[in-house]
Amino acid sequence: MTQPALLADALTVRLGMTDPVDILDGISFRLEAGRTLGVVGESGCGKSMTALAVMGLVPAPNRITGRLSLGGADLLGMSETALRRLRGKRMAMIFQEPMTALNPVVAVGTQIAEMLEVHDGVSTREARRRAVVLLREVGIAAAETRAGAYPHQLSGGMRQRVMIAMAIACRPALLIADEPTTALDVSVQAQILDLLLELQRNEGMAMLFISHDLGVISEMADDVMVMYAGRVVEQGRAAEVIGAPGHPYTKGLIETVPDISRRQRLLPVIPGGVPDPRRRGAGCGFAPRCALAEAVCVAAVPPLCGGAHRVACVHR
Repeated sequence: MTQPALLADALTVRLGMTDPVDILDGISFRLEAGRTLGVVGESGCGKSMTALAVMGLVPAPNRITGRLSLGGADLLGMSETALRRLRGKRMAMIFQEPMTALNPVVAVGTQIAEMLEVHDGVSTREARRRAVVLLREVGIAAAETRAGAYPHQLSGGMRQRVMIAMAIACRPALLIADEPTTALDVSVQAQILDLLLELQRNEGMAMLFISHDLGVISEMADDVMVMYAGRVVEQGRAAEVIGAPGHPYTKGLIETVPDISRRQRLLPVIPGGVPDPRRRGAGCGFAPRCALAEAVCVAAVPPLCGGAHRVACVHR
């Protein structure tokens, strides 16, 4: 069997030394080349921490345990030097807010060119030429002129396209997109999503797409992983998870999506909020917000059970 593009097994991220807390608590998933895994959940569920763990950006002395591999290569056993060689080359990330991810005092073309100089070893002149080509590839008009612009001189949509150009510069095997359209208006959002899908088709890369928006996830993902309180509560093919959700939390997320076919006075909400990681309790993290919760739900964490469509719920 060929190695998956990305594999996580019992991945745990523990933050702090004197009073440690597990932000991620034993999550497992498999992502094949050319496919998109959508990671969905509310803020504070562990989506972005998953991305940072994959990229090796969780700082010491915090601890990551379990297994994490990129194309069979052990990411957790690598030195920081080895990880730096992989970041940008074999795996890349599009961050939520490009204004804070881009260097404000360096022209965007220069920032893209730096990726090519470092990872592909090309000359400065060739790197800058290719940077313009990349800007054109992600749909930025007058790319030669825009390459000399600074981030604050570009619109939010253009800055996000620059981030995408930087991420795909070296044609990575894995692209992580962490809420890449959150701050953009609907029309620009659609353009960015179409661009990502086109790039994936052309390059055959695997994509880990993180969002709190199930509507976006349904458009982008082949498979879906629903996270809650640092754990995976549901996994499976996108059509099955969204079309026939098995976990009360997934059902609640779907019910909160507005239905444009009918007028609603009040939008549905899931009562309560994501618990503090230090106060999860011994059982299901969603139990305090769940209408189906029983004594068994708060006694122990339900295992993730099933075949291709797995659910962590005793009521499944």
